[in-house]
Amino acid sequence: MSRLYLIPAPLGDNEPAEVIPGYVLETARGLSTFVVEETRTARRYLSRIGLKGHIQELEFHELNEHTSEAETEALLPLFSKGDVGLISEAGLPAVADPGARLVDLCHRNGIEVVPLVGPSSLMLALMGSGLNGQSFAFHGYLPVKPEERAAAIRKIEKSSATLSQTQIFIETPYRNDAMFKDLLRCCSPKTLLTVAANLTMPDAFLKTRSIGSWKKENLIIGKRPCVFLLLAQS
Repeated sequence: MSRLYLIPAPLGDNEPAEVIPGYVLETARGLSTFVVEETRTARRYLSRIGLKGHIQELEFHELNEHTSEAETEALLPLFSKGDVGLISEAGLPAVADPGARLVDLCHRNGIEVVPLVGPSSLMLALMGSGLNGQSFAFHGYLPVKPEERAAAIRKIEKSSATLSQTQIFIETPYRNDAMFKDLLRCCSPKTLLTVAANLTMPDAFLKTRSIGSWKKENLIIGKRPCVFLLLAQS
């Protein structure tokens, strides 16, 4: 029976072997059909893990935020030909990633799903934050409009205080600094905030401070992939 392999990708431009286990890379090298978020990125990744010169022999199908439900369902016949690999732009497939729809399709049709080990910016950030790792929630992206984002931040902080729960969210890199400024403006000085940027990369940044302490620092995150974690203090 065919299987869907969930193949992690590096979080940045480092060598895949630095962050992806060897057996995962070997599994990827043994596949010929891939569902990917972006073909160009996937081709480059597979070339770097040893398939350079064989890329033209591989079959790629894109599944991204623009893929319709019907287009996702149309991927099912791929499994009649053999195993399929799912690759996200970065990190773990199907986590904050449209590939989750393919995983759902497989479960609904009795196709075995095999998640493979690799880097997760969310879990790495939580691990390194010092915040509550027993209870946490992930919110994805917060609203773009400033007034709606501010309301979401206050709601998340209130929920964190009520549940003693770490709140995790992400932002598009070019809005990182706007998000950071809104957090400083909207949150209590006692609330703890972790900023985790470019994890696993040479210039990785990971620091937890109270909002009051962050206000004394002139932090510029810049256009780097970043995870924010918040924990309100009583």
